[in-house]
Amino acid sequence: MLVTSIVGPSKSLLSLPFLLTVLLVGSQGESNAMDKAATEMMAEESHRQDSANLLIFIMLLTLTILTIWLFKHQRFRFLHETGLAMIYGLLVGVILRFGVHVPQSMSDVMLSCAVNASPATLLVNVSGRFYEYTLRGEVSQGKGHQVQDDEMLRKVTFDPEVFFNILLPPIIFHAGYSLKRRHFFRNIGSILAYAFMGTVISCFVIGLIMYGFVWFMKLVGQLDGDFYFTDCLFFGAIISATDPVTVLAIFNELKVDVDLYALLFGESVLNDAVAIVLSSSIVAYQPAGDNSHSFEAMAMLKSFGIFLGVFSGSLALGVATGVMTALISLHKFFTKLRDFSLLETALFFLMSWSTFLLAEACGFTGVVAVLFCGITQAHYTYNNLSPESQDRTKQLFELLHFLAENFIFSYMGLTLFSFQSHVFNPLFIIGAFVAVFLGRAANIYPLSFLLNLGRKNKIGANLQHVMMFAGLRGAMAFALAIRDTETYARQMMFSTTLLIVFFTVWICGGGTTPMLSFMSIPVGVDSDQENSWRNTKHESAWPFRIWYNFDHNYLKPLLTHSGPPLTATLPSCCGPLARCLTSPQAYENEGQLHDDDSDFILNDANVSSMYADVTVSTDASGSHTVNRNRSSTNSTGGGLCDEGLDHELGLAEHEVAIRGTRLVLPMDDPVEPPTTVTLPPPPSPPHSDPRRHRL
Repeated sequence: MLVTSIVGPSKSLLSLPFLLTVLLVGSQGESNAMDKAATEMMAEESHRQDSANLLIFIMLLTLTILTIWLFKHQRFRFLHETGLAMIYGLLVGVILRFGVHVPQSMSDVMLSCAVNASPATLLVNVSGRFYEYTLRGEVSQGKGHQVQDDEMLRKVTFDPEVFFNILLPPIIFHAGYSLKRRHFFRNIGSILAYAFMGTVISCFVIGLIMYGFVWFMKLVGQLDGDFYFTDCLFFGAIISATDPVTVLAIFNELKVDVDLYALLFGESVLNDAVAIVLSSSIVAYQPAGDNSHSFEAMAMLKSFGIFLGVFSGSLALGVATGVMTALISLHKFFTKLRDFSLLETALFFLMSWSTFLLAEACGFTGVVAVLFCGITQAHYTYNNLSPESQDRTKQLFELLHFLAENFIFSYMGLTLFSFQSHVFNPLFIIGAFVAVFLGRAANIYPLSFLLNLGRKNKIGANLQHVMMFAGLRGAMAFALAIRDTETYARQMMFSTTLLIVFFTVWICGGGTTPMLSFMSIPVGVDSDQENSWRNTKHESAWPFRIWYNFDHNYLKPLLTHSGPPLTATLPSCCGPLARCLTSPQAYENEGQLHDDDSDFILNDANVSSMYADVTVSTDASGSHTVNRNRSSTNSTGGGLCDEGLDHELGLAEHEVAIRGTRLVLPMDDPVEPPTTVTLPPPPSPPHSDPRRHRL
C-alpha cells in the first residue's frame, strides 16, 4: 500500500529516490539470506569432509593394529609397526593424490586479483562490506585449475602445532614415566655424553658436510634459492634427533643386553630434548649488522647461552612441577581423592600435560620439561597414588604413546604425497645420507673410546656397531622439520628428512635382528639377573651413590608416604620439624618401602645398612624362613615386609638374588624363626652337608 501511494501520478517525481532505496534494501536482504544459506551449506560440506579425513586416519590406525597382531602372531620382526604405519600412509597418500579428484567449480574462484605483498590476513571491501581472507600458501604457476584438489590435500595436512601440543607430549612423557631408572642411572655418565656431546658433535659434522654439498650445488647451478650455513646447522640439529623405536621394541622382545638397551633408550630420550633446544638456539643466532648469516663470536656465545638457559630452565620447571604434584598428592584433600581412582587419574593426567604447555607459554621447551616431569613423577608422585590409579596411569600413557606414535608415522607416509611444496634435490639427498652416516659415526666411536677409559663394564666394539646401526630418525626429526616450511631451504630439509626417516625405519629397523646375530649380541637376558648387585659398587658413579643416600633418607620421606620417617633420619635437634613433615602414613608404611626401579644404584654399604639383619634359611624339605632384627631395621628406617621378600627373592641353583641380604642355607637342621615365609622348593635336590652362603 505504501508503494502504491508513493508511485501515484501526483507524487511520482518526489517518490522515485525513496522507491529506489526500498528496492535496494530489499535486494540486499535477499542477497544476505542467500549468502547465509550458501555459507551454511559450505560449513556443512566442510564438516563432512573433515569427518571423512579423520575417518581415514582412524582406519589407518585400525588396519595397522590388526596387522601388528598378525605380525606378532607370526613372530615377524623384519617390519615394525611404525614402518607398517608409514606404508599404509603412503598408499592412502597415493590414492588421495592421484585417484581422487574433486569436481571442478571455478565460479567462486577469482584468479585475477593482484597484490604486491602476501599478508597473512587480507581484508577485502566488497560493496562496503569487509571480508577477511587468510593466507593458505603459495600456488605454483599453471595450477589454478587444481584449486579444489589442492584444497582437499590441505584438509589432510595438519597444523604443525598439533604435533607439538597434542601428539608429542604423551610420547615424551611416557618415555620419562616408564624409564628403567635402575639401568638408566647405572649408565648415566655414558648416556649424558652421547646425548649432549654426541648430539652437538653430530650437529656440527652434518652441518659442515652439508655446507660443502650446498656450495657444490651452487657451483653447478643446482640450487634455486638461498641456503646459508645456519640453515645447514639447523638441518644438522633436527636430523640428529634419534628415535630408535623400532630397534628398542625388538630389543625389548628379544631381551638383549640391558646396558645396550639403557644406552640406546637413554640417548634417544635426552637426545630429542637436546636437539629441539639446539635447533631453537641456532634459529636465535642473530649477529650484528645487515648480514644475519655472517659469523660473529658474540652472537655464537649468545646462542650457546640461550641453549644452556632454555635447557636448564625447562629441566628445572619439569622437576618443579613433578615435585609440586608429589606435594599436592600428600595433601589431605588428595588422600581423600584416592577413594575415587578415576578422578585421581584424571587430575594426574591434566597436571602432567599442563607441564608441557606451561613451559611453552614461559618461553622454555615443553619437550624437556615434560620429560623430566615424567621422571620425577614416576619416582615420587607414583608412590602416593592408589593402586588402581597406578595401573591406570601406566596404561593410559602407554595407550596414548602407542596411538600418537603410530598416527605420526602414518601421517609421514601420507605427507609424502599430500604436502604441496616438496623440494627433492638429488645432490642434497645424497649429501644428507652421507652426512647422517658420518655424523653418527663421529658421535658413537670417539665417545665410546673415551668412555671406556673410565668404565669398568666396557662398551664393546659389537655394541658400538649396533648403536651406530640403530641411530634411526623418527617422530621428533619429522616434527621439527614440518614446523617451518616457508622458505626454499626449509622445504628441501623437510623433503629430505622424510626420505631419511623412511630409509632408517625400513632398512635399519628391519635389519636389527640380522644385525644382532651378525654381531653375536646375546639375547634372552633377564634384566633382573644381568649385571647383578655385585657389580653395582664398581659400575655406579660416586655422585649418584651420594644422591641415593640423600634421596632415600630425606626426599622420599618428604615427598612420599614411603621410606624411613624423617624422625629417624634427621638429627635429633630437628625433631619438631621432622614430626611436622612426616605424614601418619609414613609411620604406617615404615619398613615397606619397595620400588623395583626407584633404587637407582646401591653400593654394598647402602644395602648392608638397609638389610644387614635379614637372614634367610632353608632346609632339605624346601621350606624357607626369614629372621630379622627389628631393632636394626627400625634404626635404618626401612626393612622388608613379607610381601616384599616374596617379590625380591628369586631362587635359582640355591642362590637367592637379593641385594645385601645374608643367606643362610642349612640343609639338615632348620632354625626356628620368629617369622616364616613359605617359598617354592629349589629346582635341584640339596646336598647333605650344610653350607652357609653370605652375599
